[in-house]
Amino acid sequence: MIMPKILVLYYSRTGNTEKMANAVAEGARTVQSTEVKLDFHTTPEELASFDAVAIGTPTYYHDMSSDVKTLFEEAAVKNVNLTDKIGAAFGSYGWSGEAPRLILEILKNKFQMRVIEPPLILKYEPDETGLTKCRELGKKIAELTLRA
Repeated sequence: MIMPKILVLYYSRTGNTEKMANAVAEGARTVQSTEVKLDFHTTPEELASFDAVAIGTPTYYHDMSSDVKTLFEEAAVKNVNLTDKIGAAFGSYGWSGEAPRLILEILKNKFQMRVIEPPLILKYEPDETGLTKCRELGKKIAELTLRA
């Protein structure tokens, strides 16, 4: 049996989204027979090698980080095929919180991924309740990849 591969990709300036990413990966790792990679950088071509991709970014000025935006632009130009893979988005914010919603919209509409809605959005630094939600998201992603 081939183990499904999950990528938890994140960008974090203050460490809040990084804490969320660690908890998402931790939750995914609780599901046996899945391989989880936690990283802050990947190439567009590498995206296609995963069965599920969870992307975390904080919201800055009503938008996602430029790193994530650039990754999507390069993946689109290179026609990276992510059709029917599992997609999820999460992130922290201070005053608006749009970035995870934008990411989910791109994963769903541009890359034709099967997304987990709604995105997980936490204000400021995640507390234990927020981290539990992150672990639950990771577990859900892993369970869906096993059924795919």
